[in-house]
Amino acid sequence: MAGSEKNENNQIISIHSANPLDLEDHEIDLWAVTSNPVSIGEVGTSLSNEQKDLILKRVHLNGLLSVEDLPPAAVFYIQKVESLSTKDAVAILQDAILEFRDDINIPTPDYELLERLVESYDGKNYNVKEKLQSNFDNQKASFEETAHESDFHKIVDWDLQVRLEAVLIAYHSPYPQVRAVTDPFDDPTIPVETVRVYIAGIIWTAIGAVINQFFSQRQPAIELSSSVVQIFLYPTGVALQYILPKWRFKVWKYTIDLNPGPWSHKEQMLATLFYSVSGGTSYVSSYIHVQKMKIFYDNQWANFGFQTLLILSNNFLGFGFAGIFRKFFVYPVEALWPTLLPTVALNRALTVSEKKESINGWVISKYTFFFITFASSFVYFWIPTYLFQALSYFNWMTWIKPDNFNLAAVTGSLSGLGLNPVPTFDINTILDNAALIIPFYTQFSSYIGSILSFFCIIAVYYSNYKWTAYLPINSNGLFTNTGHPYKVTAILDENSLLDHKKYQEYGPPFYSASNLVSYGAIFALYPFAIVFEIGRSYKQVWKAIKDVILGFKSLRRSNFEGFNDPHSKMMTAYKEVPDWIFLVVLVISLVLAIICVEVYPAQTPVWGIFFALGINFVFLIPINSIASRTGFSFGLNALVELIVGYALPGNGLALMFIKAFGYNIDGQAQNYITDQKMAHYVKIPPRALFRAQIISVFIASFIQLGIMNFQMNGGIDNYCDPHNKQKFTCPGTRTYYSASVIWGVIGPKKVFNGLYPILQYCFLIGFLLAIPCLAVKWYGPRKYTKYFEPSIIIGGFRIWAPYNLTHITAGLYVSIVFMHYIKKKYEGWWQKYDYILSTGLTSGIAFSSIIIFFAVQYHHKSLSWWGNDVPFLGVDGGYFTLLNAKERAPDGYFGPRVGHFP
Repeated sequence: MAGSEKNENNQIISIHSANPLDLEDHEIDLWAVTSNPVSIGEVGTSLSNEQKDLILKRVHLNGLLSVEDLPPAAVFYIQKVESLSTKDAVAILQDAILEFRDDINIPTPDYELLERLVESYDGKNYNVKEKLQSNFDNQKASFEETAHESDFHKIVDWDLQVRLEAVLIAYHSPYPQVRAVTDPFDDPTIPVETVRVYIAGIIWTAIGAVINQFFSQRQPAIELSSSVVQIFLYPTGVALQYILPKWRFKVWKYTIDLNPGPWSHKEQMLATLFYSVSGGTSYVSSYIHVQKMKIFYDNQWANFGFQTLLILSNNFLGFGFAGIFRKFFVYPVEALWPTLLPTVALNRALTVSEKKESINGWVISKYTFFFITFASSFVYFWIPTYLFQALSYFNWMTWIKPDNFNLAAVTGSLSGLGLNPVPTFDINTILDNAALIIPFYTQFSSYIGSILSFFCIIAVYYSNYKWTAYLPINSNGLFTNTGHPYKVTAILDENSLLDHKKYQEYGPPFYSASNLVSYGAIFALYPFAIVFEIGRSYKQVWKAIKDVILGFKSLRRSNFEGFNDPHSKMMTAYKEVPDWIFLVVLVISLVLAIICVEVYPAQTPVWGIFFALGINFVFLIPINSIASRTGFSFGLNALVELIVGYALPGNGLALMFIKAFGYNIDGQAQNYITDQKMAHYVKIPPRALFRAQIISVFIASFIQLGIMNFQMNGGIDNYCDPHNKQKFTCPGTRTYYSASVIWGVIGPKKVFNGLYPILQYCFLIGFLLAIPCLAVKWYGPRKYTKYFEPSIIIGGFRIWAPYNLTHITAGLYVSIVFMHYIKKKYEGWWQKYDYILSTGLTSGIAFSSIIIFFAVQYHHKSLSWWGNDVPFLGVDGGYFTLLNAKERAPDGYFGPRVGHFP
C-alpha cells in the first residue's frame, strides 16, 4: 500500500473521538475500509502482537487464515481498545454490572469476568500491570496458553481486558448472539431505500401473499417464510443491479438513482422487511372463513366491502400500537428478540463478504454452509414427508402392541400425548419449537411445564374428571355428550345467536382433558404475567411509560433520548418517524373498524372495539417484555373470549369480531416491532422502513382477500372439510369456530357455573402464584434465580391439543447440544454457524414442502408400504376413548342431565 493510501485509510477508520456517546465514533466509510487492506501491523501500533491476538480471540476472529487483510470489525475493535482509557473502561464496566445484573441473556462467565475486572481496580492512574507484575513475569507464555484455551475468561492482561470488555459493551453489544449477526459500526452512505428495493419487495410480497394465504388453511400449512424469500431476494436484487439503467432524475427535491451500484446488505434487509411485515396470513382470515362459509355460520352479508374494511383496520391498528410503544421493545438493549436473529444472520451471509478463517477446524464460509444445509434439508425432507413417513411419526412404542389403548394414549404421536424418548427424525418437527434460535433456558423451562402438564392431563383423564374419559385424550375439538363432534348450527337462530330451546335439546359442548388443562394454564398465565413482569421490571416499565408521555408532550423530543447503547446511538444518524404519525394510523384504523360494525350486521357494539384497544394497552407491555427477552410469546385470544362471553352472552359473532382485534392488535404489533428491531440492528432508516411496511401491508391485504374468496367460492373442492383429500381441513379456522361456540354462543357463565367451574379459579391461582415467584426472583440467590422464568414454565402447559410432546422432545435435545453445550464450549463456531444452520434447514424444508405438495400431494399419488402405513395402524392412528358413552354412561350420554343443562 502506498504511503498516501495508508494515511487516507487511517483517517477513514481512525477514532473521531474518545467518547462512545458521540455518533461519529461509531461511523466508518465501509467502501474505503474494504478497498484499502489493513494488516495487523498497521493498526493499534501501541499494542503488542500478543495483545492484538487476545483481542481477536475474544471476538472470535483469531481463526483468520491471514492477518494481512483484516476484516473491518477487527480493525474497529483494535483501534477502540487502543484509544479507550482505563478509567473510562472501568466506569463503563461498573455501569454494566449494575444494568445487567439479572439479565438472563448475558452469559454467566462473561458477567463474572466483568465483576473480577472491576474488583481489581484501585483507582490509581498508573498502569495496573505494575500492580499485578507477578502475573506477567511470563506474559508471552500466558498469552500463548490463552490462545489455545477454549475459555478466554482467564485474566492475563488486566489493563487490556478491561478496555476490551468495555469496548464490546460501549461499541457493540453485551450479548454474544447479537455480536454474531451485527456490525459494531455503521456507514450511513450505503444505499437503502432504492427503486430496486421496491421492485423486489412488491414482487415477492405478491408471490408470498398468494402462496401463504392459499396454503394457510392446509394441515400442515405451507409457508413461504422470510428466510426462504431472502434467498430469492438476493438474486432478484443482483439481477436488477444489471438490468436497470444507470439513470438519475429528480422528483421535487429528491434525487432518485435507479441503479446506485452493487446490491447492498441494507437493501437486502429492507426488501426482506418489506416482505416479512406482511409475509404471514392476516388473523382475520379465520374470522372471514367462519363468518361466510356454509359449514360454519353461513353469513353471506360478509361481502368483499366488509372484508376490505376489516382486514385494513385490523392490520393497521397493530401498526399504530407498535409505533407508539417502540420505546419499550425496540430501543432498549435488553430487548433482544432472539427469534429474529437468524434472519439478520442470513442477510449477512448472503450479502457481506467475509475473510477466510478457521473456527474449530471449520474453514467453510457462512454463504457456502447455508447452501449446503439448504440442499441437504431439501433432499432429506422428502424422506419423512413422503417416502418413509414412520420417520416423521416415529411412534415405535405403539408398534409393539398396536391395539393397546393405554400405550397409545400415553406414547402415541398422532392421537396420544407423545411420551417418547425418540419421537421423530423429521427436521420440521425437531425445529418446530425454534430449537436453534430461542435460548436454552426458554426451551428447558417450557419443557418442564410440558412434563408437569402431562401428568395433570393423565390425572384428569384417568380419573374421568368432568367426563373427559368419554372423549379423546388430546384433541382441540368440541364434543357432544355422546362423544360426537359438536355442531353449532344445531343451537342457533336465524341471526346466528343462541336459541335456548334448541340448546336445551342438543346440550352443551365438552372439552378433552388436554384442552381443559391448556385452557386452565392460559387463564392462569394472564394475571401471572402482568403481575410478575411489572414486579420484576417496574423501574424499566415506569421509565418507558414516562418516555411515552414525554414524547407526546414534546413532539420534537427524540425517541432515542435516554438510550445510549451503541445501536441506538448509530440510529440517531437517521430521521425518525414521529409518534403522531403512528397515532394518525391508529385513529384511521379505528374509524374503519367502527364502520364495519355500524354498517354491517356484525352483531357487535362499538364499545367492543375500544375494549380490544384497552386490553391490548394493558397487556402489550408484559407480553412483549417476555417475548423480547426469551423468545416465548402468547396472545390475548382466550382472555378476550372470556370477557366478551360474559359481557355479550349467546353472541358468537361479537366474540369473533372483538377477538380478531383483541388478539391481532398485539400480534401484528409484535410483528411490526420485530421488523423495527431488525432494522435497528442493520441500521435501516426508520422512515424508509415505515414507507415499506405501509405499502407492503396494503398490497398483501388485497391479494389475501382475493385468494381467500377464490377458495371459499369453490376454488377447492370440499374446502375446510375434515376429510379433504388435499389436506385443506382449515385447522386454525376450526379452532376459531370452536372458541366462538363455547365462549360466545354458550358463554363462560354456563361454562364456569355448570361445566367447568374450576377454570374460573385459575385466574386467582395465577395471581397468587406470582407473589412467591417474585419473592424468589427478588431475594433468592442470583446464581440460581437468574434463569428462573416461571411464565415460560406455565406457558409450557399450552403445547397440547392437538400438539404433544413429540413436537418438543427432539427439539430439546437439539437445544441442549447447540444452545447450551456448543454455545458454551465453542462460542466462535456457534456465533458463525448456528443461525445459518437454522435458516438453512428451515428454508430447505419450506422450499421442499412446496415442491412435494404440487408434485405428489395436490393430485394425490400415494406410496403405500410398511414404512408409510405403520404409524397409522392401531389405536394411535384413529379415534379412541377410554370409555364409551353408549355403553358406560347413564342413559347413553354423559354430563348434566337433559332438562338441567347449564
